[in-house]
Amino acid sequence: MSRRQGIANWTLAFLLLVAACWNAAWPATAGEGVLAGKVTRVIDGDTVDVLLSSGRIRVRLHGIDAPEGDQPGGAEATQWLRQRLLDREVLLQPVSQDRYERMVAIVRAGESVINDDLVRAGHAWAYRHYLRKADRHLCEKEFSARRQSLGLWAAPPARAPWEYRSTRGRGPFTDYARQSADDCRRAS
Repeated sequence: MSRRQGIANWTLAFLLLVAACWNAAWPATAGEGVLAGKVTRVIDGDTVDVLLSSGRIRVRLHGIDAPEGDQPGGAEATQWLRQRLLDREVLLQPVSQDRYERMVAIVRAGESVINDDLVRAGHAWAYRHYLRKADRHLCEKEFSARRQSLGLWAAPPARAPWEYRSTRGRGPFTDYARQSADDCRRAS
């Protein structure tokens, strides 16, 4: 492990410890830790920079995957997230840390769970590979957005961002157009 990775791991461990000790602001079950901060930058449709009292941190929204910037729907997802979060106070429920050393979290702004809202509006997919049992409700939200032709589902064929990244946009791509919420849950 490099020195940088070691520092990042210690930083995340410290933030998770702080979050576990401070949970009064999160209107969820007891024991869930949260961090409060302000969104200072929207990187793309599923990543933001948040200023915490301890400094800036990059946050990847848990359980979802928005289209890449050069994919159809990528710019729209980024703009949707920017309109809802830029310069706003948020609560972060940390879930993990990804390989890019970003905190992966559930993001709440006011009464809204932004992760859920992005999928519901058709600007992100339920990220099957990373869904926990508690996150499988995202499959229903994706299915509903697809059925209503919202966001990225308005102009099929929508390409799964994880397939787009792994093939550098060349495919092959899975046809998710007929996939049910149950198919999504089974894939998670």
